Amino acid sequence: MSGLLALERERAANPLDVIEQIIGANEWTFERRSDGEMAAAAPGKWCDYGLFFSWSQEISAMHFSCAFDLKVPAGRRDKLFELLSLANEKLWIGHFGLESEEGVPVFRHSVLLRGAPGASAESLEDMVDIALTECERFFPAFQFVLWGGKAPAEALQAAMLDCVGEA
Repeated sequence: MSGLLALERERAANPLDVIEQIIGANEWTFERRSDGEMAAAAPGKWCDYGLFFSWSQEISAMHFSCAFDLKVPAGRRDKLFELLSLANEKLWIGHFGLESEEGVPVFRHSVLLRGAPGASAESLEDMVDIALTECERFFPAFQFVLWGGKAPAEALQAAMLDCVGEA
């Protein structure tokens, strides 16, 4: 019986505790708003990113979003929606969207943990790393569409070029 109790305690562990350790280890600023929410800021190559974590114990799910420090003008949103659709076709995990009130592009991902003994530090670290990697990878395409006047397909193609070597 004690083994079952230990397993239940492990399952009930809040993954935000693990996220807090990961954020702290990276020396990023964060605010633990409650047992179910945390916000953090992560530096990137192109901009800073706003990270938001939400844990629902009722459904055993962690929702995560990574917001760009980039506001989309209302007149360019139609082109950005087209770019988001094209970019999402290239993703294995998560998706891009646009925060409707603020007009900020975001990368979103949710992790279901029902039946799992808890979230591992490695899986949560991967969740954050994948989001930041994808945001950095697609940021130039967002810039090309918003400020460079490029068509979404053209912007995505230009942003996906892999540079080799250094000039």
